Formats: sequence, C-alpha cells, structure tokens
Amino acid sequence: MNAREDGKDIPPPPGKTPYVLVLLVGAALIGWGAYGHWQRDREATVTLDAIRNLVPRVRTVSAERVDGPVDLTLPGETSPFLTAAIAARATGYIAERHVDIGSRVKAGDLLLRIAAPDLDQQLVQAQAQLGQFQAQALQAQAQVEQAKANVTLANLTNNRTTTLADQGWASRQNADTSQAGLLSQAATLAAAEAGVKVAAANIKAQEAAVARLKALTAFERVVAPFDGVVTTRTVDVGDLVRADNGGTALLNIDQDSTLRIIVNVPQNLTRGVMPGLEAQIRVPQLPGRTFAGSVQRSSSALQTPSRTLTTEVDVPNPDGVLRAGLHTDVTLKIPRERPGVTVPAEAIVFHRGEMRVAVLKENRHITWRPIKVRRDFGRVLELEDGLDPDTKVLFGPSPDLKEDQPVDPDDRGPSQPMRSAER
Repeated sequence: MNAREDGKDIPPPPGKTPYVLVLLVGAALIGWGAYGHWQRDREATVTLDAIRNLVPRVRTVSAERVDGPVDLTLPGETSPFLTAAIAARATGYIAERHVDIGSRVKAGDLLLRIAAPDLDQQLVQAQAQLGQFQAQALQAQAQVEQAKANVTLANLTNNRTTTLADQGWASRQNADTSQAGLLSQAATLAAAEAGVKVAAANIKAQEAAVARLKALTAFERVVAPFDGVVTTRTVDVGDLVRADNGGTALLNIDQDSTLRIIVNVPQNLTRGVMPGLEAQIRVPQLPGRTFAGSVQRSSSALQTPSRTLTTEVDVPNPDGVLRAGLHTDVTLKIPRERPGVTVPAEAIVFHRGEMRVAVLKENRHITWRPIKVRRDFGRVLELEDGLDPDTKVLFGPSPDLKEDQPVDPDDRGPSQPMRSAER
C-alpha cells in the first residue's frame, strides 16, 4: 500500500533557507557580542589611561607661625578668699542675734551678744582683789617709811652712845645695845621693803588676771572679723554656748569680694605659670559673660599622681555676681617658650604608624613629610617639628596620593580660616 492509497500526504523535505537564516542570526549575535566586548575593553583602556594621567585637583593651606600665648582652659571651682568659723570664747547664753544667713556684714559689726553672768562676777571679784592688793601695797610702803625713820633714830642713838662710851661717860654695854638696836631696825627696814616688792608682785599678777577676764568678757560681744556674708548659723537666742567646745561654730562668714579658684596645670605648661598671669573665667550658668582674674600663687611642687601644678587664681567680685562653690572654666594665657607651626587637623594623614602631611612643591608635585604633634587644639594641631611656616600643605589629602605625584592646587584653601579654628 502506498502513501496516496492511505489518504495521507507526505510533506516534502525542508529547504536550505531556514538553516541559512539561523546561521546568519547566530553570526550576527556573535559579531555584536564581540563588538561590545571590544568596545568595553577599549573604554576600560581609555579610563585606565585617564586615571594614570589624571592630575587631581586639591585644596591647599599654608602652615602658620604662632608665637602668641597658649589658651589653656581648665575646670575650677570658686571658693571665698577668706572664711571664718566664729566660735564662742565665753560660756553663757545667746542674749542677742543681729544677723542671719545671707546677712552682709562689715568688719567690727556686732553679730551676737552672749550673756555670761558667771564671767562678769569673776571679773568683779578679780577687780576687788586687785584693790585689796593695792591697799596692801600702800600699807607696806608706809611700813617702809616707818622703818626708815626707826633706822635713822637708831643710828643717831648709836652714834651718841658710842661717843659717850669712848669718852667714859657711858658704859660699853649701852654702846653695844645701841649698836644691836641699829642692826635690828635695819633688818626691819629690809623686811618692809621686801613686803613692798611682794605687794607689787601681787598687784601685777592680779592685774594680769583682771586683764584676762576683761578679754574674756569682751568675747561676750561676737563681732565680724572682716567684711563678708554670713553663710551658716547654728545658734539662736537663748541657746547655751560653751567656751572652747571643740570648735563648733556659731556662725560662718565668707569674704566674697574676691574669690579664689584652684586649677591644676599640666606639667608641660607649668613653666609659664607665674604670679600676675592673665586668666579669663566663664560660668556655664552665666552665658556671654567673662570675668577677668589673675594667677596669684602656686605650689612649687607638682602633685605626683597627676603631674599637675596646683595654682590659685584670684577673681575680683565687687558686685557679688559670682558665688562660692560655682563650677567654672578658667582660661590661662600661658606664654609660649618658643614659636610653633600650626596646620588644620584635616591636613594630617596617619600612615604606617606615623603622622604625615602632603607638602606641595614648587613644581606642583607633592611629597609626604612626617610630622610630630606638640599640642592638639581640636581642629588645629601645633607641630613640634616637620614643617616650616608658610609651607603649602594639602587640605584633606587622599592617602592614595603617590610620592612626587602632580596635582592641580586650588588656592582657595579650607572653608574656614585656620586661626578661627584655633581660638
């Protein structure tokens, strides 16, 4: 049976045209891919050549010479220039109180009055006893005068008796008796004069006792030792106070017309700290205000644990704006021992364990130079060595810059002046 007899048509074999089309499309795709690869390779080569020949545009800034004082800001706390804890020197009761916490007083003002009747009576008794001793002294002096008269009379009697005895008109016994009487009266005179000295000594001792009691009774009036303000009060009218009671204060007075501020200066800046050094004081609670002060004293030795110098700054406070106990920021104007060179912190690059800057040479190529930092002011660094003043350095250089690489400098420099950053 043949195909026609089965009723089915057998399709003819395919021609060459589809195969040719497939081959042409494949060749076109391969050619397009090869062209694209060649194009990308060409662009990459051009880009690499551009990178190799690129001259980066950089900003530069000049290293600046600084020879002014160093502004060193340290924390501190205000304290009164003088402070006194007023204690009792007389035992008694508080009879009057003229001040309270916050009272302003002048030197010599009456603060408290203590009623001390026992002490007053002791003074009266001592004064009466002094009068007795003075009377005894007068009596002893009268006895001396009487003894002197008796000595004079005994001397005259002895002379007459001795003369008569020598002439035979009186016995030798009478002469001896008159001689003994003279010696007796002389001894009585010496005893009377000694009594006068004893009386004088008693008077002097009693006068000292009276003076002591007068001094103690003077302490019944408690007065201000200096101009200041009362900061604490521990007694009131009617309270019993005792002399020498272990240092318990009745009142505390601070002199705040001038305040002290203690700061600790680091070891590397202590050589510039001396009396009269200018200081500026700022208080966080008083924004916009600056108070002028000066260094007045400092310890000669450094504190071993911190290696700092304890320094006192005095601040005039005539209007009483500042108070004791305030936290302050103290800026000292410390003279430099030698001029320095400063650069912005953005010019420093840390590379392989050392800090360095990119220096612009005259041929517009760069060279990397190591530096050593003396002080860090935040946005500005003062260098110990490594750069000369007015040297052009790159601002924010890329660590990828090569040694002796050409650059295109932009002389506009950083966005902010370097000196303003240092301040």
